[in-house]
Amino acid sequence: MQSGPAEGRRRFLALAAGALVTTLAAPAFAAPRAPSRRAIALGHLATGEKLDLVYWADGHYQPAALKRIAWLMRDYRSDRIHPINPKLVDLLAALHQRLRVSGPLTVVCGYRSPESNALLASQHEGVATNSFHMAGSAVDLRVPGRSLAAVRNAALSLRGGGVGYYPHSNFVHVDVGPVRHW
Repeated sequence: MQSGPAEGRRRFLALAAGALVTTLAAPAFAAPRAPSRRAIALGHLATGEKLDLVYWADGHYQPAALKRIAWLMRDYRSDRIHPINPKLVDLLAALHQRLRVSGPLTVVCGYRSPESNALLASQHEGVATNSFHMAGSAVDLRVPGRSLAAVRNAALSLRGGGVGYYPHSNFVHVDVGPVRHW
């Protein structure tokens, strides 16, 4: 039996319908999923300590990892530890990814006790008396292999909070307060 024009059209329409169904169904299977893990690599300028760990997995922050981050970002002047805001850790992880660096971000100053903050405020202009550092919601940092301007620009692009640019002191401040910059 030979197939005529009508048979050819039917075959074409059947193939086209199958392709359409496959195309429409594909996004349901190919949709990107949220990452099941988030990691951070940090080093502390004053103490030389480093960590590289997963701090969020399967939809939850990992308490042991957050404790290790709080230890690294402690007030090294007094060894006082304060919980670090997980949103700050997320912001740092996003900054790390945005800058496409493989090594750790360098913490210049993380948590500050009220006493350390008062001391710094008495010695340096521009230290806020009610600093986000005292709430574990700010960090001053450097990123090896990236200019301070590149770090500032990347932090600004994330719109995750405040960004301060301190080229004379060789660091960028980021916090998870209101979006602003100076």
